[in-house]
Amino acid sequence: MIDTSETIEGAAVCGLCNSSLLMRRYVQVEESSFYVLCSVECSGAVARAQRRARWAARRRATKRLTLGVIFAAAYLAPHQGPIKAPRASRATASQTRPSTPALQPGWFGPEWPPSDTAELAALGRDAWLHPLAGPVRRMPRRDSRVFGAVRPGDRAPECRNGHCGVDLGGEIWGEHVYAVHDGVVDWVKRGPNPDRGGQFVRIAHHNGTVFTLYFHLAAIAPRIERGAPVKGGEVIGLLGDTGVRESGPHLHFGITVKPGKDWPEKYMDPEPLIALWPLHIPLDGSEVGLVTTVARPGVPLGSALGIPGRKRKLARKERASEPAAAEDEGGQRPAKEKAAPTDDEPEADDGPSEPASED
Repeated sequence: MIDTSETIEGAAVCGLCNSSLLMRRYVQVEESSFYVLCSVECSGAVARAQRRARWAARRRATKRLTLGVIFAAAYLAPHQGPIKAPRASRATASQTRPSTPALQPGWFGPEWPPSDTAELAALGRDAWLHPLAGPVRRMPRRDSRVFGAVRPGDRAPECRNGHCGVDLGGEIWGEHVYAVHDGVVDWVKRGPNPDRGGQFVRIAHHNGTVFTLYFHLAAIAPRIERGAPVKGGEVIGLLGDTGVRESGPHLHFGITVKPGKDWPEKYMDPEPLIALWPLHIPLDGSEVGLVTTVARPGVPLGSALGIPGRKRKLARKERASEPAAAEDEGGQRPAKEKAAPTDDEPEADDGPSEPASED
């Protein structure tokens, strides 16, 4: 805004309110044009109107620029179209096709066939007990006592290097061994049994879909007979060293599962389970006791890794030990005798499916 007293030709009235110009004049310059005004108020009004016009023009320009950028980005961005699934061959499709049809909406049920993870989860949800009494939780103390440790002989493939269970306890010879769950006695072996794990008990649970095995017992309770029902926490025998060759007394504890009647029986590693199962705390050394669920969890050592080529080495060793021309009277090769075990676990770790005799 310029304050001037010069006479501007043709400007006798105010450019805003048309009032006559008296002593002073105010000139408002806007680019190439100017306004002659009568007062400061008129000059401020003109300035405000000019600012509003400029900001409106800027907003329109910004809006047009933004729309232009959006359309340009949409036009220049690459478009691949919908992603098509790769066409698989019939052989690949047959290999990846599930063995069982998917469940229809509204249907539910367990995973079938059950995986090892599903079986462990099912056993973890049920009420089980540790086979040895507390208050100290007994776990495998050495790598030679874990599931899958090295044992001689031909064992089940899931047992890795041969050991089909875990070895527990041994601090107290003759201490109580407890049934870990309600079930029915499936097998009992009393008396001498040096090559098949000594005296042992096998109990069936959940209608014969889960079995627990207790080997090297010093004695078996008189009421434990085949077909007899047992309760979880009931004493089934005493820890001992029957059938043990090169180690001290201990309990060999194993678990097998058989999901269906026509399914093969399979061993499982019980160490993750016994690390969490409640402990039976006896009172005054008797069978009567309390069960605690707040005992400190055990620290599993983990099952042993399979030794590559171990089965092939055992087969070559057995073939080399056979006489070259050993034949019986009928021209048949004699039946191969099973090698006597040399470790602390006897041949019975394969389970009582092939016992020397049945009680």
